[in-house]
Amino acid sequence: MTLDDAFDEPAFVPYLAAGDPDFDSSLEYVEALARGGADVIELGLPFSEPIAEGPTIQQAVVRSLDGGMTPERFFEFVEALDVDVPLVCMTYYNLIYQYGSEPVRSFVQRAAEVGIEGFVVPDLPAEEADLLREVCDEFGLDLIFIVAPTTTGERLDRIMDRVSGYVYVQARLGVTGARDSLSDHTAGTLARLGGYDVPKAVGFGISTGDHATGVVAAGADGVIVGSALIDIVAEGHENDEPTADIAAKLEALARELKAGALEGARRRPRPERT
Repeated sequence: MTLDDAFDEPAFVPYLAAGDPDFDSSLEYVEALARGGADVIELGLPFSEPIAEGPTIQQAVVRSLDGGMTPERFFEFVEALDVDVPLVCMTYYNLIYQYGSEPVRSFVQRAAEVGIEGFVVPDLPAEEADLLREVCDEFGLDLIFIVAPTTTGERLDRIMDRVSGYVYVQARLGVTGARDSLSDHTAGTLARLGGYDVPKAVGFGISTGDHATGVVAAGADGVIVGSALIDIVAEGHENDEPTADIAAKLEALARELKAGALEGARRRPRPERT
């Protein structure tokens, strides 16, 4: 399956930091998400200065780095996974640029070799992404950009000219993190994106099946969930729970979120007949 196929129905797109809290446990957690219904999985390649992330993901990054995660170890992690869904690498541009002998190209080539389908790079503005876009095109990978509630006009057009795979719709201002309620900005942002022919996946703050239902009912093509899943990993790690028990909890929440996304599609208003 490719990213083109993943949004044939409302997609559930979970995020985990690869290697959190250790290599082998993290493999089980990612595979549990696939069993629970993930259509795409975003894998975080940890960076020491994750400026777009809230405390939950920052702590996951620390656990992963403490466990020995590196770019090369990340590629080994991807190769070791037994999943049949597209994998997207979410990381920061410094790691992409510094890897290997050819800036950017070495990283993208290696990612393509191990089966990565695309990238999310939160600190890379669309205006400075021409090299990464060109190399992604060379190796057939997608480049996903984040659109904030404040992104409008010419800047929005520049982003959407360069995006492929899907656009990551930021539901609220600020950093990542699970929330108790949805942002009022979501519907407005989706409306601004209505004229662009690329799937829209909403993230930042989604933590329950009901949230997923509301977002998809508002017009999203998918939901992105990270912090709510990482909370399960963190709590299990702190309480010394067996890896299998933590994986079961992740699979259960994944099923809830996927079911919520599908329910959201059923609740969308039907177009009026003319």
